Amino acid sequence: MTDVNPTVRPDPGHPDRRAELAAGLARVRSRIADACAAAGRDRAEVTMVAVTKTYPASDVLALAGLGVVDMGENRDQEAAGKAAEVAAAGATPRWHFIGQLQRNKCRSVVRYADVVQSVDSVRLARALDAAALAGRDRPVEVLVQVSIDADPARGGALPGSADADVGLGPVAEAVAGAAGLRLAGLMAVAPLGWEPERAFARLAEVAQAFRATHPEAVALSAGMSGDLEAAIRHGATHVRVGSALLGMRSTLR
Repeated sequence: MTDVNPTVRPDPGHPDRRAELAAGLARVRSRIADACAAAGRDRAEVTMVAVTKTYPASDVLALAGLGVVDMGENRDQEAAGKAAEVAAAGATPRWHFIGQLQRNKCRSVVRYADVVQSVDSVRLARALDAAALAGRDRPVEVLVQVSIDADPARGGALPGSADADVGLGPVAEAVAGAAGLRLAGLMAVAPLGWEPERAFARLAEVAQAFRATHPEAVALSAGMSGDLEAAIRHGATHVRVGSALLGMRSTLR
């Protein structure tokens, strides 16, 4: 990919922007296909979520026009307005909320997000369920965020913990038992300082044990622009791709 000055945001109105996005998309799709082939997996098993945080609605619309269905955002204060602008323009992507979610934002998030990938406590599951029941006509798909290294600053439910609020088992049961939610699987971020192979191998172990209890919750969201191949090798069904697709984000934001 051509290097992009990280302090300069792409101009969505530039006539070449759609071509830039198309080229980035082709490269990412090729990487995913190659990673699936190397892992002996069907390419159809892996969904790319385009992470459009800090990028304008015009980029979302361009990606939708190029056939991208799944878009990811991590801050409600940005995502809500962007989703409304995209909808007003006639596009209907499948929005994934992928950032840490505060309970007081649940009512806003359920208005546009079909998938929430960052539920990591029983209290959050209950708040999201209540918001979904009040504000939607269909359940929100939920991926429980897993902490691979038990670092509380990065969020994530704790595998093997019996903690009534943040243990993985209690969180999953709260989601599975909620009428406004559907337990779809797990999500994780490779911890800082961990090699991707180590992180995703550990996540694969957690996912295998998790599916013994929740066999229908097969989604596994892992891997980003720099490590999607390792994630696919270890069973990821969703990869969250931002910079490799849209270019480097501004460091000034």
